[in-house]
Amino acid sequence: MGVDGAVIVGGGHGGFTAAVALREQNYQGTITLISDDEGLPYQRPPLSKAYLAGKVEAAKLAFRPVEFYQRKAIDLINSRADQVDPTARTITLENGRSLGYEHLILATGATPRAANIPGSGLKGVYRLHSLRDAEILREKFETARKIVVIGGGYIGLEFAATATARGKDVTIIQRASRLMARSVTPLMSEYFLRQHQQWGARVLLGAQVQEIVGNAQGIVRSVRVRDNSDIEADLVVIGVGVDPNTGLAERAGLEISNGVAVDRHLRTSDRNIFAIGDCARFPTADAGVAVRRESVQNAVDQARCVAANLAGHDSIYQKVPLYWSDQQDRKLQVAGDSSDCDDIVPAGDTSGDGFTVYCFRDGTLIAVESVNRPSDHIAARRVLTADAAPLSTSITPDLITHDLDLGAHVRLFATPVLDGTG
Repeated sequence: MGVDGAVIVGGGHGGFTAAVALREQNYQGTITLISDDEGLPYQRPPLSKAYLAGKVEAAKLAFRPVEFYQRKAIDLINSRADQVDPTARTITLENGRSLGYEHLILATGATPRAANIPGSGLKGVYRLHSLRDAEILREKFETARKIVVIGGGYIGLEFAATATARGKDVTIIQRASRLMARSVTPLMSEYFLRQHQQWGARVLLGAQVQEIVGNAQGIVRSVRVRDNSDIEADLVVIGVGVDPNTGLAERAGLEISNGVAVDRHLRTSDRNIFAIGDCARFPTADAGVAVRRESVQNAVDQARCVAANLAGHDSIYQKVPLYWSDQQDRKLQVAGDSSDCDDIVPAGDTSGDGFTVYCFRDGTLIAVESVNRPSDHIAARRVLTADAAPLSTSITPDLITHDLDLGAHVRLFATPVLDGTG
């Protein structure tokens, strides 16, 4: 058994990108990608939108065809990793097979959080995480009349938006006082609340589910909230957040703290093991503390960072966080982290089809949220980049006007000023 290469656990965006990025970095060792999903590694974001709506089929979700892995000399294994021995540098699969590694990359992702709601095991109650989940939901979706979505985060709202677009009777139950409370500003929460109501959804905020009620055959028939009112349902989708998959790392003796703890290079407490994506908790300058971020961009950029480090570079992870969500014809894009902002200034019509929200802390721009304004989002990514300090400090609350074009401002700022002496 050779110990001459990299083993990657997890076939999501992070794991797949890590394998590809290693080859792009001219990594000469063997690369093994272990995925506990069936078939080829695939994209998850379309599951709650295009796939559910029937606009894309499962075969189109795969990152690459099987020939790609053969061409890149990436050994794809569909199995679950059970145990890591950091001393021997081996990883054991569920079938008992043992693999050696020089470096191990944990991209184990996260699992939908258990809601601990009585009745959550009834027929007709689902979570949306994997392709298999989406396949079942897509089938049940066709005949469902009354749908209850428990949770007002990205996944729940994307599913609800797809359902109302198909004319379904939809109720969204959110325990927090506003939608997407962990991800966006109150202004943006209020905007999407109005949108979902206009699309026909009933939205209950600050509501707690007491029980999911079934009939004698064990099939869901209603959802009971704390005030003892029953909401009729023949399909319930639960989306109340995720928990990082840390079991493999815990059994390996790695440091765990709301995720697998890593340093700025994304290295764990074992120098030969890295962790990336939803499962990793990493130090970040913009938040001031160690955080765990659940986004495709985070997983992909962390994968590239680790690949660069294994190729001999000194790569520190410090990317601006990016998020997006498609809800009917509204595309929400977020650059930065607005959770600690103390001032928000909108530009554009916040009751219309598109606008941008600028988020400041102590007068410094820290995040930009936009709806249907991709040019503002692209410009915000540039403004918030770590090495763009002069540009970012030029964006102040006083600069924001109703018709501000951030992209134009960035282009103007980057244009050299001629002094007329030439």
